[in-house]
Amino acid sequence: PILPVVTELKSNFPNPFNPSTTIAYSIKETTAVRIEIFNVKGQLVRTLVNEVKTAGNYKIDFDGLDNNHRQLASGIYFCRMQAGNYSKTHKMLMLK
Repeated sequence: PILPVVTELKSNFPNPFNPSTTIAYSIKETTAVRIEIFNVKGQLVRTLVNEVKTAGNYKIDFDGLDNNHRQLASGIYFCRMQAGNYSKTHKMLMLK
């Protein structure tokens, strides 16, 4: 397998989504990775990844549920990835 040369949060697909979307990301070296979903108020609604990952390409599904397994409302959400010194945020739209 080809290892990524950059750490990167890629756009989710599909976007807009209902009821789920796939978030792709790559890690160039072993590091702690955190991927979280926030609402428009900046409140954390879901933690998708919070662990050390080795270099590689990854995908994770977001099912539109919060940390308490309740369905989130339609609207704008933000996906933030932090890995080492890298931090990036993408906007996502959930439509019902």
